[in-house]
Amino acid sequence: MSGDGPAATLPCMTSDSAAVLDELAHRQQQLLTRAQVLAAGHTDMMIYRRIQTGRWQRVLAGVYCVHGGTLTDEQRRVAAALYAGPDAQITGPSALTWYGFRALPPAPEVNLLVPHATRCRSNGFAVVKRALTLDHRARHTDLYQVVSPARAVIDTCRELRELRTVRAVMAEAVQRFRVPPKRLDDEIRRAARSRTAVARKVLAEIAGGARSAPEAQARALLAGLPELGPVLWNPRLALTDGTPLPTPDGYVPGAALAIEVDSREFHLNPEDWARSLERHNVLGRHGVQVLHFTPSFVAGQPDEVRRIVAEAATLRRGFRTSVRVVRS
Repeated sequence: MSGDGPAATLPCMTSDSAAVLDELAHRQQQLLTRAQVLAAGHTDMMIYRRIQTGRWQRVLAGVYCVHGGTLTDEQRRVAAALYAGPDAQITGPSALTWYGFRALPPAPEVNLLVPHATRCRSNGFAVVKRALTLDHRARHTDLYQVVSPARAVIDTCRELRELRTVRAVMAEAVQRFRVPPKRLDDEIRRAARSRTAVARKVLAEIAGGARSAPEAQARALLAGLPELGPVLWNPRLALTDGTPLPTPDGYVPGAALAIEVDSREFHLNPEDWARSLERHNVLGRHGVQVLHFTPSFVAGQPDEVRRIVAEAATLRRGFRTSVRVVRS
């Protein structure tokens, strides 16, 4: 029933029912359900009086916080789970926040999946969605369940329309959290193509070699520029003697021109950032010009990105170098 959550089972009843509620609230992030309060021997009138005096606050139907302050993200997750019941699974942006994602859209609600037969409905910040199948890879905490990163990513992206945000979320999943693209594809297929067009487009970019959201934006910007000719993305490069070279984000073979989209934010650690600089130096020593762009420049000045790359390619057209592309 709505309001009976994962921690609804009370300790053995004692004469000190206040102590029972204090201990339960301590375990549940200062949150209680109506069913728990009544089971401890209190009444609806006691709940009413505590809310009226400001000692408690009603945060969802049948869920109360025993202080009057603003709820934390964790308290909101616990409150939503107590409201939706023990089988509910937190998904969407709230789940991504729990995992530590940085590329997050605003998330005022807590999204929950519940079994299809559950009669619980959305209330307040708890947005309830019935699902024929719950996530068997969900993570379990003491007070609630959180869907797997792949399920959380696709559930989030299905509600988004902005390509840039979807790219950022999915790229972070693959790059930072090592979510296999195959797992994302499985979740898209599970959704039966319902509101997955943008996610499918981004997954195709990832499968095609785009490793970050800014890189995917750069690919879209430079596609079809007549001055460039073919642009290879994440190609394998080597010297004519077979010595392997670093792989740039993009490469224009007809002009020995490399394109890098750089930001410390999109590298996993400072060592990766240092390796990016070393790639530049190695390629430069062998005659490859490297153009660097920040994600904000790619997003904010797309015409300028196209102009810079097109001019550089025109100036270097036919430049001879010992670098060759290794074909798979």
